[in-house]
Amino acid sequence: MNWQTEAEAPLQTISEVGAATGLSARTLRYYEELGLLPGVRRRAGGRRVYGADEIERLRFIQRLKALGLSLAEVKQLNAVYAIGGSTRAMLERLDVLLGRRLADLDARIAELRDLRDEIQTYRERVRSRSGAAPAQARPQAGRR
Repeated sequence: MNWQTEAEAPLQTISEVGAATGLSARTLRYYEELGLLPGVRRRAGGRRVYGADEIERLRFIQRLKALGLSLAEVKQLNAVYAIGGSTRAMLERLDVLLGRRLADLDARIAELRDLRDEIQTYRERVRSRSGAAPAQARPQAGRR
């Protein structure tokens, strides 16, 4: 043992990891089945145990999902990392995926702005036909 390095964090059970990450045991098993969480260790009785690397990978997967990437895209990133063996190759692929996601979001935002304008116009037409007072104009947040 090298006394100058920190001891490795203790292994955690599937329920402990679930509590720490907010993921269900079923989700953790599913991620393992998909290959998103390779190399999960097992105790003698077959119970899964997770170390710091697996927990870090789970948090990365959660972040990618929050950014709108699909599990298939996350799996693709894992494959790029496994084949290329470098973080750089994976990050380059992630940059492409995030660029696509941004373009999709920009298109959706434009669609929503158009829909908002259409609803506002239609509402004003309905109000004028019904004799109701015109709607108060509200400032549009984020409008350029």
